[in-house]
Amino acid sequence: MNATLKKWIAPVAIILVAAGAFQAWNSTRDKGPGEGFVHGNGRIEATEIDVATKLAGRLADVMAHEGAFVTADQPLAKMDVATLQASRNEAVANHAQAQHAVATARAQVALRESDLRATQAQVTLRESDLDAAKRRLARSTDLARDGASSQQELDDDRANMRSAQAGVTAAKAQVDSARAAIDAAKAQVTGAQAQVAAGQATIERIDADLKDSVLRAPRDGRVQFLVARSGEVLGAGGRVMNMVDLSDVYMTFFLPEAVAGRVAMGTEARIVLDAAPNLVIPATISFVSATAQFTPKTVETASEREKLMFRVRAKIDPELLTKHLQQVKTGLPGVAWVKLDAAGAWPAQLQTRIPE
Repeated sequence: MNATLKKWIAPVAIILVAAGAFQAWNSTRDKGPGEGFVHGNGRIEATEIDVATKLAGRLADVMAHEGAFVTADQPLAKMDVATLQASRNEAVANHAQAQHAVATARAQVALRESDLRATQAQVTLRESDLDAAKRRLARSTDLARDGASSQQELDDDRANMRSAQAGVTAAKAQVDSARAAIDAAKAQVTGAQAQVAAGQATIERIDADLKDSVLRAPRDGRVQFLVARSGEVLGAGGRVMNMVDLSDVYMTFFLPEAVAGRVAMGTEARIVLDAAPNLVIPATISFVSATAQFTPKTVETASEREKLMFRVRAKIDPELLTKHLQQVKTGLPGVAWVKLDAAGAWPAQLQTRIPE
């Protein structure tokens, strides 16, 4: 055997042994669930909620710590309300003053109505005097024509009749003035009532602000992290903490264009986490993006079209999450498997396996 042949025997033998080992491993390894199933890598996510103050002010107290599980409407933090309380006291005083103004205006209306009745009585009296003066003038005229009365008496009766007419006119003018005074007094009542309503609205607004000064959990969840601490001054809309809604947990992953088009809403899915590979969590496809990600500027060839990826979301059943609330962790990486054939069965390795 020459030297050249000996030189190549060892490398060839190594290659043959490696090829045989790969073939043996490839024939025995787990090739996954097979056709009809696709998967994508992702992380567990949940809907995030910012708990923020409605009004600017000083943060008086934070009553929840990071990582705490909270229930809907549970107090999480409290703003300082000294200024709001002072404003409410002022509004209550203004409201009481407006109510007093209403009572005063109504009293004025009653007074003006009394004046009206008095002036109407004066009109009646002056009209009676005018009627008597007209009768006397008529008699004086007849007597003066017959020579039984002097011209002076006739002139006096005529002057009395004219005075009575003027008295009636003046009394009627007083009636009109009294009616105008009543209208003005009623307008004051309306204005005072509007001030009462405005004062009540101000009190209700401040009460709403006082209620909003206690920051409450909008839903069940877990406090993820604190943004502000007690004593800090925040602007309107300033964040105090961030929480996650553990009833809305999902995994976001990506599928290629050729597969994403076959995934419908409500399709069954399974989630396997890297931290717990022995568990298989059931899920449902709740979202498929309408637009592709990682899209080239121009799509002209088949190879470029294969680069199109669509964002997909697999949501975990809220009832299942409620049973295992303490175990829910966001940010955990894993794999989401999707069954494309609705009539197909999940293989043994993807059968649901969750802790009791």
